[in-house]
Amino acid sequence: MVKVVGSDIDVARAAKLQSIEKVAEKVGISESQLLRFGPHKAKVRFEFIDEVQSRPDGHLVLVTAISPTPAGEGKTTTTVGLGDGLNRIGEKAIICLREPSLGPCFGMKGGAAGGGYAQVVPMEDLNLHFTGDFHAITSAHNLLSALIDNHIYWGNELDIDTRRVTWRRVLDMNDRALREVVTSLGGAANGFPALAGFDITVASEVMAILCLAKDRKDLEKRLGDMIVAYRRDRSPVYCRDLKADGAMTVLLKDALMPNLVQTLENNPAFVHGGPFANIAHGCNSVMATRTALKLADYVVTEAGFGADLGAEKFFDIKCRKAGLTPSAAVIVATVRALKMNGGVKKEDLGTENVAALEKGCVNLGRHLENVRKFGVPTVVAINHFSKDTPAEIEALKRYVAAQGSEAIVCKHWQDGSEGTQELAQKVVELCAAGSAAFKPLYPEGLGLFEKIETIAREIYRAEGVVADQKIRDQLKQWEQAGYGHLPVCMAKTQYSFTTDPNKRGAPTGFSLPLREVRLSAGAGFVVGICGEIMTMPGLPRVPAAETIRLNEKGDIEGLF
Repeated sequence: MVKVVGSDIDVARAAKLQSIEKVAEKVGISESQLLRFGPHKAKVRFEFIDEVQSRPDGHLVLVTAISPTPAGEGKTTTTVGLGDGLNRIGEKAIICLREPSLGPCFGMKGGAAGGGYAQVVPMEDLNLHFTGDFHAITSAHNLLSALIDNHIYWGNELDIDTRRVTWRRVLDMNDRALREVVTSLGGAANGFPALAGFDITVASEVMAILCLAKDRKDLEKRLGDMIVAYRRDRSPVYCRDLKADGAMTVLLKDALMPNLVQTLENNPAFVHGGPFANIAHGCNSVMATRTALKLADYVVTEAGFGADLGAEKFFDIKCRKAGLTPSAAVIVATVRALKMNGGVKKEDLGTENVAALEKGCVNLGRHLENVRKFGVPTVVAINHFSKDTPAEIEALKRYVAAQGSEAIVCKHWQDGSEGTQELAQKVVELCAAGSAAFKPLYPEGLGLFEKIETIAREIYRAEGVVADQKIRDQLKQWEQAGYGHLPVCMAKTQYSFTTDPNKRGAPTGFSLPLREVRLSAGAGFVVGICGEIMTMPGLPRVPAAETIRLNEKGDIEGLF
C-alpha cells in the first residue's frame, strides 16, 4: 500500500521541531556555544570549534548521484534519509549540506532541503534568507567591486588597466539581463564607463573561499590573495593591494560560523555554504564538515549534481585541500532517471520499460567506475518512486551486481529513516572495511592543462580537450607565476558527460571544448569553463516564483 505524502512544505510545517539547544545537546554543544537565530537555527561559535579539534575524526560518507535529469534523482533527500537511518540503527550521525540559492529556488529547481519525510527544517527559512550568509557573501563581493571602481576614480595609483579588470559583481538571483553590462554611465562624476557583468553569488570566489577556509585568519589571507585585475605590464592586482580584505572579513565574520539545524526526525544537521557544482566546487564548508567529524561517528555529506562534477571536485579539491579521507560513497539513482537516460520521454516514465532501464544503466555504470578510481568503497541507493515495478528494480539490482557493487532500495521519502535502515547498515559495513586506498585523480605536480585533460579523459571519457593557444599560454603563465600546483575546477553542464546537455547516457567519441580559464588564487583552484555553461543562469519560461505566495494566514505556499 502506497503511503500518501503531502507536499514538502506541508510535511515540514507539520513537523514537531525541537529547540535548537536540545538538538545541539545531542552532539555535545552547549547553549553558550550557540549564536541563536530564533528557536530552531543557530550558528556554532568559533571557540567551541577550536576546542574540539583535538578529537578523533568520525567516518566521512559522500552522497553523490547519476547525471541529473528532469525525472529527479533525490541526492539531498537521500543524504538526509541516510543520516536519519544511521541514527535510527543506533549510530551517532550528523549530515552536512549546502545552503540553497535563491536563484534556482525561484527558478526551475525549487528548494534544496530534501523532500517528503527526509528533510531538514525549518524548510522555509533554509530556502529563503536563512541566517543571512549569502547576503553577507554578496555584500563582501560587491564591496570589493566598489573599491576597485573607486580606486580607479581617485587616480588609479595601482595603475590598473581598466580593460583588464577581472572582478565581476554578483547577485543571488537568476538574471540573464545582468550577464554583460556597462557601468559608470552618466558623466564624469560617475567614473569611467566600462564593460562589466554579474555572476550568481554561488559562483563567487568569495563563496568558494568561505567554504574552503580553515578559520578566520585563513579566510582573510585567501581574500587578500584574490586577483581582481591586471596592470598594463600584465602583473596582477590583488584584493590586498586595495586594502579590501580586512573589511570583507568583517562582513563575513558571522557567515563563516557553521549553521546548525535539524532533520524532521530531530537529528542534527549542518547547512553551510553553497557553491554550485556545475560552475564552482559544489561542496558545503570545510569548517562544517571538519566540526561534524569531531562530534559524530558518521558524517554524511553531499556534493552537487552527478559524480562527474560534485564527487570529482569533492575528492580532488575539498578532500585534497582539507586533508579529508572519505570512508565510503553512495551513488543515488532512480529507475525513472535511468529510463530517461535510456531514451524514454518524461511523460512515459510511469510505464514499465525494463529494456530502456537497462540501456540507461550505462550512465550509472560510468559513475560507479569513476568513483572507484578514487579508491572509495561505493554502494548504490535506489531512491524509490511509487511507480517503480519489481521487474525494473530487479533489473537495476542485477546490473549493479554485475558491476561488482550492491544496489539497495531506499524509501526515505515515504517512510523517513525506516526506509533507509538497510542502506545505513551497508554504509557502516563499508566504513568498517576502511578506505586507506583513497587518492585524488591527479598529482599536484601535473601541469594545469594536463589536469584538465586528465579529468576530461578519465571522468568524462572525452577523446581530448579543444582549447585556443591563448588559453594554453595563459595556463603556462599561471604555472610560471607559481600556481601550477593548484587543482582545477571544471565548469560545464551537469546534464551530460559532454558539454551538450541533450547527450544522456554514457557518450564517447567527443572532444571537450575549453572556452575560458579563470584563476581563483584565493580559493586555490583554476576554473576551466567548458561549452556554453553560464556563470549567471537565467530563469525558465515558467519560473517557480510564479506560484510562490503568502496565503490568507500569512503562511508561505509554493515552495517545494
